[in-house]
Amino acid sequence: MNDLRWIDVLLVEDDPGDVLLTREAFELNKVRNKLHVVNDGEQAMAFLRREGEYADAPRPDLILLDLNLPRKDGREVLQDIKADENLRRIPVVVLTTSESEEDILRSYNLHANAYVSKPVDFDQFINVVRRIDDFFVTVVKLPTSDHGY
Repeated sequence: MNDLRWIDVLLVEDDPGDVLLTREAFELNKVRNKLHVVNDGEQAMAFLRREGEYADAPRPDLILLDLNLPRKDGREVLQDIKADENLRRIPVVVLTTSESEEDILRSYNLHANAYVSKPVDFDQFINVVRRIDDFFVTVVKLPTSDHGY
């Protein structure tokens, strides 16, 4: 497994508790990724477009996106990402508390790569983050960050 590269993960999450849980999940699982966090949809788009304070931000290899965000809803962020020629290839995993069929369908219609409901239980949450990491780091072949950005 020494050939695995580190990946940059952008977590778009406004709940400080969920941010903390995700950080802990990365640490407990010794996840090799670099986690970047923004708290709303407008910050997410600024990070992705390297605007303002995010001018030196890395291009994320994976985005973990909550749907219910302040200032710019996660659904709008997903739509903007997938409509942008420079961003659309970045895999987006919707990681949200919503189990609404409407949210699931809309997310996939907007080209989300996966939709995962956040477990309330800490151990289950840790397991979900580990599985997302395993899948996107060890199973899926991601494009290198340098191309097309």
